[in-house]
Amino acid sequence: MVQVYAARTIRWRGWFAVHTWIAVKEKDAESYEVLQVVGWRLRRGLSPVSIEPGEPDRRWYGKEPSLLCELRGEKAESAIVKIRRAAADYPYRASYRTWPGPNSNTFTSYILRSVPELGVELPPNAIGRDWLVHGRPLGRSESGAGVQLSLLGLAGFTVGLGEGVEVQALGLSFGVDFLRPALKLPMVGRVGMRDAPR
Repeated sequence: MVQVYAARTIRWRGWFAVHTWIAVKEKDAESYEVLQVVGWRLRRGLSPVSIEPGEPDRRWYGKEPSLLCELRGEKAESAIVKIRRAAADYPYRASYRTWPGPNSNTFTSYILRSVPELGVELPPNAIGRDWLVHGRPLGRSESGAGVQLSLLGLAGFTVGLGEGVEVQALGLSFGVDFLRPALKLPMVGRVGMRDAPR
């Protein structure tokens, strides 16, 4: 099984942003493994990338998580291999910056872009999701069905079947999803129909 989650961040940052993570459970495994980036690990001399056994749907510092996507069975099996490879190849294993990135949402977004089977995008208030690796200005959108132009996560534009149309400014996203009608607003997230994998 593969699950992607988001929950409001802690303290004052929770007004603006969510934290995202991915949970995987291999066939016949006894527990889930949670893949995420946690900035405070750097202060302890550790990589911010955390891949550890854990509860997939636990609260994030008291905040209730939302399930963004779930894969089961054979689809999940093949996706787990790609997720592990993407996590190992993540280029910011020794750095973390809350804004504009790379941060926890950059990590999850990197995996989504590397594993098209997931076919989902992060919420518009997942600050850091628009940070494209290695400073590239152009890349595939998170859902895999569009393109994104981004200038170091500070300004950009995304258009895609799964995303609709989005404009990014200073790490904040504004947009419209036409496939599942909704407005995408900074701080608030989606207003309208619930998002679903493409």
